[in-house]
Amino acid sequence: MKNSLDQYLDLYRTNRTVIDAHSAPLLNSCREAAYESLLGASLPTQRTEGFEKTSIDEMFAPDYGVNISRVNIPVDVAASFRCDVPNLSTLLAFVVNDSFHPSSLLESKLPEGVIFSSLSHAATDYPDLVAEYYGRIAPAGDVSVALNTMLAQDGVFIYIPKGVKLSKPLQLVNIFSSPVALAAFRRVLIVVEEDAELQMLVCDHTQELANSYLVSQIVEVSLGARSRFEACSIEESSALTSRYSRMFVRQESDSAFTYNSTTLTCGTTRNDFEIDLLGEHCETMLAGMVIGSDRMHIDNDSVIRHLSPRSKSNQLFKYVLDDKSTGAFEGSILVAPGSKYTEAYQSNRNLLASTEAKMHCKPQLEIYNDDVKCSHGATTGQLDNDALFYMRSRGIPEAEARTMLMQAFMVDVIDTVHINGLRERLLHLVDRRFSGTLGNCAACHSKECR
Repeated sequence: MKNSLDQYLDLYRTNRTVIDAHSAPLLNSCREAAYESLLGASLPTQRTEGFEKTSIDEMFAPDYGVNISRVNIPVDVAASFRCDVPNLSTLLAFVVNDSFHPSSLLESKLPEGVIFSSLSHAATDYPDLVAEYYGRIAPAGDVSVALNTMLAQDGVFIYIPKGVKLSKPLQLVNIFSSPVALAAFRRVLIVVEEDAELQMLVCDHTQELANSYLVSQIVEVSLGARSRFEACSIEESSALTSRYSRMFVRQESDSAFTYNSTTLTCGTTRNDFEIDLLGEHCETMLAGMVIGSDRMHIDNDSVIRHLSPRSKSNQLFKYVLDDKSTGAFEGSILVAPGSKYTEAYQSNRNLLASTEAKMHCKPQLEIYNDDVKCSHGATTGQLDNDALFYMRSRGIPEAEARTMLMQAFMVDVIDTVHINGLRERLLHLVDRRFSGTLGNCAACHSKECR
């Protein structure tokens, strides 16, 4: 049986000199060990525990091109950015396929000591700083992590020094655009030092809708003591885009991490979150919102590990699935021995708006001491027929009534977003998505988005 990893191993063996020539020495120094760890390995299939509904092996099997020579592919950034978030002032940068591009005034607007740059450039300009964290949070021996390490030539590096509190959010816009099928290996490293604060918005868009795309993304996040990091990710990719994104977070004592993952349109998406609460009094809020239609497939998997006493975590994931779309959620909470007075909650609620939509959910708890407050729950159902009947009896058309109920279902997930101006914009995007007027941003001709 053919292993989907073989083509990537062959690519590296044949082109390792070219790959190294277009990246930084620090990133190159990790490739050979990653390659060696992949020999004889395989990516997860549906027979692998935790991947019963999403085969990563099948996702990576097609013959995508990989731009190892860093050929310039012209991209109309404005086409993907037409649906900018209004009334939200951000410090903006782009990743085009897998290359970092700052906005024209980004560097001049960053506070002293703050870095928001190409990972490859940062690894050259600040090798000791990047080396302290790169590959130290994500498990190097994991197959998908090693594959990314072997082939990633660029990505994003964000560094917020001790005590710095950014007054504006950072915004990263990921754009896929290519005249041929393309795979991108993106690496993101975020370091928020002690007593520092960061807010961030990440948007994923696809151009050239007739082409197929694959993204492998590894995100490593280090949060120092008493730091604060809030982020929101919004995916609006195409039906031919496959996305495997993994985020690894390490929290020190008294730190706070809030993350909202929203999938509005996609092809096949798998998001993994692994969060380690290493110190006391850590707080974690992980929220997810999925709106599925056509044949979209969205799979979210979370692992939150409480490794010290007196920490709190909360997970809230909601799906609305229509047509023949499919969804999956597997969430795990681990309370390690000695982690007394932990509070950990997990909720997954789902609505199936058609008889052909399908949802898989698997909440899990592992608790190894007493004196904790933990709970989890999952529900899957349909729209409330009584509420629908009541609204129709008041003269509201059925389609509009259904949309209103689905909008109301998502409100508490949207309420987890506290970035000024973003919550209102997210409400607007969700409203348009449910009403059927949200498409790919490149096709948007609404006056309000110009």
